[in-house]
Amino acid sequence: MNGNVYDELKERGFVAQVSDEAAVRRMLGGNAVTFYVGFDSTAFSLHAGSLVPIMAMVHLRRAGHRAIAVVGSGTTMVGDPSGKTEMRPMLDESVIRAQGQAIHIQLSRYLRFDGTNAIAVDNADWLLPLPYIGFLRDIGRHFSVNRMLAAEAYKLRLEKGLSFIEFNYQLLQAYDFLTLFRKYNCTLQMGGDDQWGNILAGVDLIRRVEGGTAEALTFPLLTTASGAKMGKTAQGAVWLDAGQFSPYDFFQYWVDCDDRDVGRFLRIFTLLPLDEIARLEALKDGEINEAKRILAFEATKMTHGELEAEKAKKAASAAFVKVDDAHLGASSDNVALLPTTAVPRSRLEEGISPAGLFTEVGLTPSRKEAKRMIEQGGLYVNDGRVDSVERLVSVKDLGPGGDIVLKAGKKKVHRIVPA
Repeated sequence: MNGNVYDELKERGFVAQVSDEAAVRRMLGGNAVTFYVGFDSTAFSLHAGSLVPIMAMVHLRRAGHRAIAVVGSGTTMVGDPSGKTEMRPMLDESVIRAQGQAIHIQLSRYLRFDGTNAIAVDNADWLLPLPYIGFLRDIGRHFSVNRMLAAEAYKLRLEKGLSFIEFNYQLLQAYDFLTLFRKYNCTLQMGGDDQWGNILAGVDLIRRVEGGTAEALTFPLLTTASGAKMGKTAQGAVWLDAGQFSPYDFFQYWVDCDDRDVGRFLRIFTLLPLDEIARLEALKDGEINEAKRILAFEATKMTHGELEAEKAKKAASAAFVKVDDAHLGASSDNVALLPTTAVPRSRLEEGISPAGLFTEVGLTPSRKEAKRMIEQGGLYVNDGRVDSVERLVSVKDLGPGGDIVLKAGKKKVHRIVPA
Protein backbone atom coordinates (compact mmCIF):
# COMPACT_ATOMS: atom_id res chain seq x y z
CA MET A 1 0.00 0.00 0.00
CA ASN A 2 1.37 3.39 -1.01
CA GLY A 3 1.23 6.42 1.29
CA ASN A 4 0.05 6.59 4.87
CA VAL A 5 -2.67 4.13 5.87
CA TYR A 6 -4.24 6.79 8.10
CA ASP A 7 -4.93 8.90 5.02
CA GLU A 8 -6.45 5.84 3.34
CA LEU A 9 -8.72 5.21 6.34
CA LYS A 10 -9.81 8.83 6.33
CA GLU A 11 -10.47 8.93 2.60
CA ARG A 12 -12.50 5.73 2.81
CA GLY A 13 -14.66 7.15 5.60
CA PHE A 14 -13.43 5.17 8.61
CA VAL A 15 -12.45 8.09 10.84
CA ALA A 16 -15.01 9.77 13.12
CA GLN A 17 -12.85 11.05 16.00
CA VAL A 18 -9.15 10.80 16.79
CA SER A 19 -7.33 11.76 19.98
CA ASP A 20 -4.41 13.49 18.25
CA GLU A 21 -4.58 13.35 14.46
CA ALA A 22 -0.98 14.37 13.86
CA ALA A 23 0.29 11.77 16.35
CA VAL A 24 -1.89 8.98 14.93
CA ARG A 25 -0.86 9.83 11.39
CA ARG A 26 2.81 9.72 12.42
CA MET A 27 2.49 6.39 14.19
CA LEU A 28 0.65 4.73 11.30
CA GLY A 29 3.14 6.09 8.77
CA GLY A 30 6.18 4.76 10.57
CA ASN A 31 7.30 1.45 12.08
CA ALA A 32 4.79 -1.28 12.90
CA VAL A 33 2.31 -0.19 15.56
CA THR A 34 0.29 -2.56 17.72
CA PHE A 35 -3.41 -1.66 17.79
CA TYR A 36 -6.54 -3.34 19.07
CA VAL A 37 -10.30 -3.52 18.65
CA GLY A 38 -12.66 -5.26 21.08
CA PHE A 39 -15.64 -7.45 20.19
CA ASP A 40 -17.95 -8.42 23.03
CA SER A 41 -19.36 -11.95 22.99
CA THR A 42 -23.05 -10.97 22.93
CA ALA A 43 -24.09 -13.44 20.19
CA PHE A 44 -22.78 -16.45 18.29
CA SER A 45 -22.06 -14.29 15.25
CA LEU A 46 -21.00 -10.77 14.39
CA HIS A 47 -23.17 -8.85 11.92
CA ALA A 48 -22.57 -6.63 8.89
CA GLY A 49 -22.14 -3.56 11.08
CA SER A 50 -19.12 -5.28 12.66
CA LEU A 51 -17.43 -5.18 9.27
CA VAL A 52 -16.57 -1.50 9.80
CA PRO A 53 -13.95 -2.21 12.52
CA ILE A 54 -12.95 -5.48 10.86
CA MET A 55 -12.20 -3.81 7.52
CA ALA A 56 -10.25 -1.04 9.26
CA MET A 57 -8.15 -3.73 10.94
CA VAL A 58 -7.58 -5.41 7.56
CA HIS A 59 -6.28 -2.14 6.10
CA LEU A 60 -3.84 -1.64 9.01
CA ARG A 61 -2.68 -5.26 8.76
CA ARG A 62 -2.03 -4.82 5.02
CA ALA A 63 0.06 -1.75 5.88
CA GLY A 64 2.28 -3.85 8.17
CA HIS A 65 0.84 -3.00 11.59
CA ARG A 66 0.11 -5.61 14.28
CA ALA A 67 -3.52 -6.34 15.09
CA ILE A 68 -4.95 -7.55 18.38
CA ALA A 69 -8.58 -8.66 18.36
CA VAL A 70 -9.95 -8.75 21.89
CA VAL A 71 -12.84 -11.15 22.32
CA GLY A 72 -14.68 -9.64 25.27
CA SER A 73 -15.93 -12.59 27.27
CA GLY A 74 -14.98 -10.71 30.44
CA THR A 75 -16.63 -7.40 29.57
CA THR A 76 -19.70 -9.26 28.27
CA MET A 77 -20.20 -10.54 31.81
CA VAL A 78 -20.88 -6.90 32.76
CA GLY A 79 -22.62 -5.60 29.63
CA ASP A 80 -21.81 -2.46 27.67
CA PRO A 81 -24.41 0.28 28.25
CA SER A 82 -23.27 2.24 25.18
CA GLY A 83 -26.11 2.90 22.78
CA LYS A 84 -28.60 0.95 24.88
CA THR A 85 -31.67 2.38 26.58
CA GLU A 86 -32.03 -0.66 28.84
CA MET A 87 -29.69 -3.07 30.58
CA ARG A 88 -28.47 -5.96 28.45
CA PRO A 89 -29.63 -9.47 29.44
CA MET A 90 -27.24 -11.22 31.82
CA LEU A 91 -25.85 -14.28 30.04
CA ASP A 92 -24.41 -17.42 31.61
CA GLU A 93 -20.61 -17.59 31.52
CA SER A 94 -20.61 -20.86 29.55
CA VAL A 95 -22.80 -19.26 26.87
CA ILE A 96 -20.56 -16.18 26.74
CA ARG A 97 -17.45 -18.35 26.37
CA ALA A 98 -19.04 -20.39 23.55
CA GLN A 99 -20.09 -17.21 21.75
CA GLY A 100 -16.59 -15.83 22.18
CA GLN A 101 -15.07 -18.91 20.56
CA ALA A 102 -17.44 -18.57 17.59
CA ILE A 103 -16.51 -14.89 17.17
CA HIS A 104 -12.80 -15.79 17.36
CA ILE A 105 -13.28 -18.20 14.45
CA GLN A 106 -15.13 -15.56 12.43
CA LEU A 107 -12.46 -12.92 12.99
CA SER A 108 -9.73 -15.33 11.95
CA ARG A 109 -11.17 -15.43 8.42
CA TYR A 110 -10.40 -11.75 7.98
CA LEU A 111 -7.27 -11.31 10.11
CA ARG A 112 -5.57 -14.75 9.81
CA PHE A 113 -4.25 -14.95 13.36
CA ASP A 114 -0.65 -16.13 13.41
CA GLY A 115 0.21 -15.31 17.02
CA THR A 116 2.73 -12.68 15.94
CA ASN A 117 1.34 -10.12 13.49
CA ALA A 118 -2.30 -10.84 14.21
CA ILE A 119 -3.27 -11.93 17.71
CA ALA A 120 -6.56 -12.92 19.33
CA VAL A 121 -6.99 -12.69 23.09
CA ASP A 122 -9.93 -12.97 25.49
CA ASN A 123 -10.20 -10.35 28.22
CA ALA A 124 -11.84 -12.87 30.54
CA ASP A 125 -8.30 -14.22 31.04
CA TRP A 126 -7.27 -11.11 32.99
CA LEU A 127 -10.59 -9.60 34.08
CA LEU A 128 -12.24 -12.55 35.82
CA PRO A 129 -9.32 -13.23 38.24
CA LEU A 130 -9.16 -9.58 39.38
CA PRO A 131 -9.41 -9.05 43.18
CA TYR A 132 -12.21 -6.55 43.74
CA ILE A 133 -10.67 -4.40 46.50
CA GLY A 134 -7.25 -4.41 44.87
CA PHE A 135 -8.77 -3.37 41.53
CA LEU A 136 -10.64 -0.48 43.17
CA ARG A 137 -7.48 0.75 44.91
CA ASP A 138 -5.13 0.37 41.94
CA ILE A 139 -7.44 1.28 39.05
CA GLY A 140 -10.72 2.74 40.33
CA ARG A 141 -9.01 5.62 42.11
CA HIS A 142 -7.96 7.08 38.76
CA PHE A 143 -11.55 7.59 37.57
CA SER A 144 -13.68 10.66 38.17
CA VAL A 145 -17.36 9.84 38.66
CA ASN A 146 -18.32 13.33 37.47
CA ARG A 147 -16.37 12.86 34.24
CA MET A 148 -17.84 9.40 33.68
CA LEU A 149 -21.41 10.65 34.12
CA ALA A 150 -20.75 13.33 31.50
CA ALA A 151 -20.03 10.65 28.86
CA GLU A 152 -22.80 10.17 26.26
CA ALA A 153 -23.06 6.44 26.96
CA TYR A 154 -23.94 7.07 30.60
CA LYS A 155 -26.02 10.23 30.12
CA LEU A 156 -28.45 8.34 27.88
CA ARG A 157 -28.89 5.57 30.43
CA LEU A 158 -29.28 7.85 33.43
CA GLU A 159 -32.71 8.81 32.12
CA LYS A 160 -33.98 5.23 32.49
CA GLY A 161 -31.64 3.98 35.17
CA LEU A 162 -28.01 2.87 35.07
CA SER A 163 -27.08 -0.20 37.11
CA PHE A 164 -23.91 -0.25 39.19
CA ILE A 165 -22.52 -3.23 37.27
CA GLU A 166 -22.82 -1.34 33.94
CA PHE A 167 -21.17 1.70 35.52
CA ASN A 168 -18.03 -0.42 35.88
CA TYR A 169 -17.81 -1.14 32.15
CA GLN A 170 -15.63 1.87 31.38
CA LEU A 171 -13.12 0.85 34.06
CA LEU A 172 -12.85 -2.64 32.61
CA GLN A 173 -12.40 -1.45 29.03
CA ALA A 174 -9.74 1.03 30.15
CA TYR A 175 -8.01 -1.78 32.04
CA ASP A 176 -8.03 -3.86 28.84
CA PHE A 177 -6.07 -1.10 27.10
CA LEU A 178 -3.63 -0.85 30.03
CA THR A 179 -3.11 -4.62 30.02
CA LEU A 180 -2.42 -4.71 26.28
CA PHE A 181 -0.10 -1.71 26.59
CA ARG A 182 1.90 -3.52 29.24
CA LYS A 183 2.00 -6.92 27.54
CA TYR A 184 2.17 -6.06 23.83
CA ASN A 185 3.13 -2.37 23.74
CA CYS A 186 -0.28 -1.68 22.22
CA THR A 187 -0.59 2.08 21.73
CA LEU A 188 -3.74 2.50 19.63
CA GLN A 189 -7.31 1.45 20.37
CA MET A 190 -10.01 1.70 17.72
CA GLY A 191 -13.76 1.22 18.03
CA GLY A 192 -17.20 2.56 17.22
CA ASP A 193 -17.87 6.20 17.94
CA ASP A 194 -20.13 5.25 20.87
CA GLN A 195 -16.94 3.94 22.54
CA TRP A 196 -15.15 7.30 22.43
CA GLY A 197 -15.42 7.95 26.17
CA ASN A 198 -14.36 4.41 27.07
CA ILE A 199 -11.34 4.51 24.76
CA LEU A 200 -10.20 7.90 26.05
CA ALA A 201 -10.49 6.52 29.59
CA GLY A 202 -7.94 3.86 28.61
CA VAL A 203 -5.63 6.47 27.08
CA ASP A 204 -5.82 8.45 30.33
CA LEU A 205 -5.30 5.37 32.49
CA ILE A 206 -2.12 4.43 30.60
CA ARG A 207 -0.81 7.96 31.13
CA ARG A 208 -1.64 7.97 34.84
CA VAL A 209 -0.43 4.46 35.72
CA GLU A 210 2.49 3.94 33.33
CA GLY A 211 3.33 7.46 32.20
CA GLY A 212 2.87 6.14 28.68
CA THR A 213 1.37 7.63 25.53
CA ALA A 214 -1.47 5.97 23.67
CA GLU A 215 -4.00 7.15 21.12
CA ALA A 216 -7.67 6.64 20.21
CA LEU A 217 -9.53 6.42 16.91
CA THR A 218 -13.24 5.84 16.41
CA PHE A 219 -15.33 4.84 13.40
CA PRO A 220 -18.64 6.46 12.45
CA LEU A 221 -21.77 4.57 13.47
CA LEU A 222 -23.14 3.89 10.02
CA THR A 223 -26.74 4.18 8.97
CA THR A 224 -28.09 3.64 5.48
CA ALA A 225 -29.34 6.53 3.36
CA SER A 226 -32.87 5.64 4.48
CA GLY A 227 -31.85 5.99 8.14
CA ALA A 228 -31.78 2.28 8.99
CA LYS A 229 -29.04 0.92 11.24
CA MET A 230 -26.22 -0.69 9.29
CA GLY A 231 -26.51 -4.48 9.23
CA LYS A 232 -30.23 -4.63 10.01
CA THR A 233 -33.19 -5.62 7.84
CA ALA A 234 -36.91 -5.93 8.48
CA GLN A 235 -36.29 -9.64 9.13
CA GLY A 236 -33.42 -9.04 11.59
CA ALA A 237 -29.64 -8.83 11.63
CA VAL A 238 -27.39 -9.48 8.64
CA TRP A 239 -25.23 -12.09 10.38
CA LEU A 240 -21.74 -12.97 9.14
CA ASP A 241 -22.36 -16.63 9.97
CA ALA A 242 -23.51 -18.55 6.89
CA GLY A 243 -25.76 -20.76 9.00
CA GLN A 244 -27.71 -17.77 10.29
CA PHE A 245 -27.68 -15.69 7.10
CA SER A 246 -26.88 -17.48 3.85
CA PRO A 247 -24.18 -16.24 1.45
CA TYR A 248 -26.94 -15.69 -1.13
CA ASP A 249 -28.96 -13.50 1.25
CA PHE A 250 -25.74 -11.71 2.23
CA PHE A 251 -25.03 -11.01 -1.46
CA GLN A 252 -28.57 -9.74 -1.95
CA TYR A 253 -28.31 -7.43 1.06
CA TRP A 254 -25.60 -5.46 -0.75
CA VAL A 255 -27.30 -5.63 -4.15
CA ASP A 256 -30.43 -4.16 -2.58
CA CYS A 257 -28.65 -1.17 -1.05
CA ASP A 258 -29.81 2.37 -1.78
CA ASP A 259 -28.15 4.00 -4.82
CA ARG A 260 -26.96 6.78 -2.49
CA ASP A 261 -24.98 4.29 -0.38
CA VAL A 262 -23.05 2.54 -3.15
CA GLY A 263 -19.89 4.67 -3.16
CA ARG A 264 -19.70 4.87 0.63
CA PHE A 265 -20.16 1.11 1.00
CA LEU A 266 -17.59 0.34 -1.70
CA ARG A 267 -15.01 2.44 0.17
CA ILE A 268 -15.69 0.85 3.55
CA PHE A 269 -16.65 -2.75 2.80
CA THR A 270 -14.32 -3.64 -0.06
CA LEU A 271 -10.59 -3.44 -0.77
CA LEU A 272 -11.08 -2.07 -4.27
CA PRO A 273 -8.73 0.81 -5.21
CA LEU A 274 -10.19 4.25 -4.64
CA ASP A 275 -9.90 5.24 -8.30
CA GLU A 276 -11.96 2.20 -9.31
CA ILE A 277 -14.55 3.07 -6.66
CA ALA A 278 -14.71 6.63 -8.02
CA ARG A 279 -15.52 5.20 -11.45
CA LEU A 280 -18.22 2.92 -10.09
CA GLU A 281 -19.98 5.51 -7.96
CA ALA A 282 -20.11 7.88 -10.92
CA LEU A 283 -22.39 5.44 -12.80
CA LYS A 284 -25.92 6.71 -13.27
CA ASP A 285 -29.43 5.31 -13.56
CA GLY A 286 -29.53 1.60 -14.45
CA GLU A 287 -25.75 1.39 -14.75
CA ILE A 288 -25.43 1.77 -10.97
CA ASN A 289 -26.54 -1.87 -10.75
CA GLU A 290 -23.10 -2.86 -12.05
CA ALA A 291 -21.55 -1.12 -9.03
CA LYS A 292 -24.00 -2.85 -6.69
CA ARG A 293 -23.17 -6.27 -8.10
CA ILE A 294 -19.44 -5.57 -7.67
CA LEU A 295 -20.04 -4.36 -4.11
CA ALA A 296 -22.05 -7.49 -3.35
CA PHE A 297 -19.45 -9.80 -4.85
CA GLU A 298 -16.49 -8.17 -3.07
CA ALA A 299 -18.26 -8.00 0.32
CA THR A 300 -19.42 -11.62 0.03
CA LYS A 301 -15.95 -12.75 -1.02
CA MET A 302 -14.44 -11.08 2.07
CA THR A 303 -16.88 -12.83 4.41
CA HIS A 304 -17.66 -16.17 2.78
CA GLY A 305 -14.83 -16.72 0.28
CA GLU A 306 -14.63 -16.42 -3.48
CA LEU A 307 -16.37 -19.75 -4.21
CA GLU A 308 -19.48 -18.81 -2.22
CA ALA A 309 -19.44 -15.34 -3.76
CA GLU A 310 -19.43 -16.87 -7.24
CA LYS A 311 -22.33 -19.17 -6.32
CA ALA A 312 -24.31 -16.27 -4.89
CA LYS A 313 -23.63 -14.20 -8.00
CA LYS A 314 -24.87 -16.98 -10.29
CA ALA A 315 -27.91 -17.63 -8.11
CA ALA A 316 -28.74 -13.92 -8.10
CA SER A 317 -28.54 -13.78 -11.89
CA ALA A 318 -30.87 -16.80 -12.09
CA ALA A 319 -33.37 -15.04 -9.85
CA PHE A 320 -33.89 -12.40 -12.52
CA VAL A 321 -34.41 -14.88 -15.36
CA LYS A 322 -37.96 -15.88 -16.17
CA VAL A 323 -38.54 -19.16 -14.39
CA ASP A 324 -39.81 -21.03 -17.48
CA ASP A 325 -36.75 -19.92 -19.44
CA ALA A 326 -34.46 -20.83 -16.56
CA HIS A 327 -35.91 -24.31 -16.36
CA LEU A 328 -35.49 -24.90 -20.06
CA GLY A 329 -32.23 -23.08 -20.76
CA ALA A 330 -28.61 -22.98 -19.69
CA SER A 331 -29.51 -21.07 -16.52
CA SER A 332 -31.05 -24.13 -14.86
CA ASP A 333 -27.79 -24.90 -13.06
CA ASN A 334 -27.87 -21.42 -11.58
CA VAL A 335 -31.48 -21.84 -10.42
CA ALA A 336 -30.25 -24.78 -8.34
CA LEU A 337 -27.93 -22.36 -6.50
CA LEU A 338 -30.85 -20.36 -5.13
CA PRO A 339 -31.62 -20.72 -1.39
CA THR A 340 -33.55 -23.98 -1.28
CA THR A 341 -35.92 -25.69 1.14
CA ALA A 342 -36.95 -29.33 0.80
CA VAL A 343 -40.66 -29.78 1.54
CA PRO A 344 -42.23 -33.23 2.02
CA ARG A 345 -43.98 -34.21 -1.19
CA SER A 346 -47.03 -35.20 0.83
CA ARG A 347 -47.47 -31.58 1.92
CA LEU A 348 -47.24 -30.40 -1.68
CA GLU A 349 -49.80 -33.00 -2.73
CA GLU A 350 -52.19 -31.63 -0.11
CA GLY A 351 -51.35 -28.04 -1.03
CA ILE A 352 -49.79 -25.37 1.20
CA SER A 353 -51.17 -21.92 1.86
CA PRO A 354 -48.91 -19.28 0.27
CA ALA A 355 -48.96 -17.13 3.42
CA GLY A 356 -47.67 -20.08 5.43
CA LEU A 357 -45.07 -21.23 2.91
CA PHE A 358 -43.58 -17.80 2.14
CA THR A 359 -43.26 -17.15 5.88
CA GLU A 360 -41.83 -20.61 6.56
CA VAL A 361 -38.95 -20.11 4.11
CA GLY A 362 -38.23 -16.57 5.31
CA LEU A 363 -39.45 -14.56 2.31
CA THR A 364 -41.95 -12.74 4.53
CA PRO A 365 -41.57 -11.99 8.26
CA SER A 366 -45.13 -13.12 9.14
CA ARG A 367 -48.32 -14.58 7.70
CA LYS A 368 -49.97 -11.20 8.17
CA GLU A 369 -47.30 -9.53 6.02
CA ALA A 370 -47.58 -12.32 3.43
CA LYS A 371 -51.35 -11.79 3.17
CA ARG A 372 -50.81 -8.04 2.82
CA MET A 373 -48.33 -8.65 -0.02
CA ILE A 374 -50.78 -11.02 -1.74
CA GLU A 375 -53.44 -8.29 -1.63
CA GLN A 376 -50.92 -5.89 -3.19
CA GLY A 377 -49.81 -8.40 -5.84
CA GLY A 378 -46.28 -8.79 -4.46
CA LEU A 379 -45.92 -12.59 -4.18
CA TYR A 380 -45.18 -14.90 -7.10
CA VAL A 381 -45.02 -18.63 -7.74
CA ASN A 382 -42.96 -19.44 -10.85
CA ASP A 383 -43.38 -15.82 -12.01
CA GLY A 384 -47.16 -16.13 -11.74
CA ARG A 385 -48.70 -13.61 -9.32
CA VAL A 386 -50.45 -15.12 -6.30
CA ASP A 387 -53.87 -13.53 -6.69
CA SER A 388 -55.61 -15.00 -3.65
CA VAL A 389 -54.83 -16.22 -0.13
CA GLU A 390 -56.89 -19.28 -1.05
CA ARG A 391 -54.52 -20.23 -3.87
CA LEU A 392 -52.47 -23.25 -2.72
CA VAL A 393 -48.88 -24.08 -3.67
CA SER A 394 -48.85 -27.73 -4.74
CA VAL A 395 -47.25 -30.39 -6.95
CA LYS A 396 -49.08 -28.78 -9.88
CA ASP A 397 -46.58 -25.91 -9.60
CA LEU A 398 -43.52 -28.14 -10.06
CA GLY A 399 -41.71 -27.12 -13.24
CA PRO A 400 -39.74 -29.27 -15.71
CA GLY A 401 -36.76 -29.02 -13.35
CA GLY A 402 -38.79 -30.55 -10.52
CA ASP A 403 -38.84 -27.42 -8.40
CA ILE A 404 -40.92 -24.35 -7.54
CA VAL A 405 -39.52 -20.83 -7.38
CA LEU A 406 -41.13 -18.37 -4.98
CA LYS A 407 -40.60 -14.63 -5.25
CA ALA A 408 -41.47 -11.87 -2.80
CA GLY A 409 -41.31 -8.54 -4.59
CA LYS A 410 -38.67 -8.15 -7.27
CA LYS A 411 -35.58 -9.28 -5.37
CA LYS A 412 -36.32 -11.96 -2.76
CA VAL A 413 -36.32 -15.48 -4.19
CA HIS A 414 -36.48 -19.00 -2.75
CA ARG A 415 -36.57 -22.43 -4.35
CA ILE A 416 -38.76 -25.32 -3.17
CA VAL A 417 -37.98 -28.96 -3.97
CA PRO A 418 -40.05 -31.99 -2.97
CA ALA A 419 -38.47 -34.33 -0.41
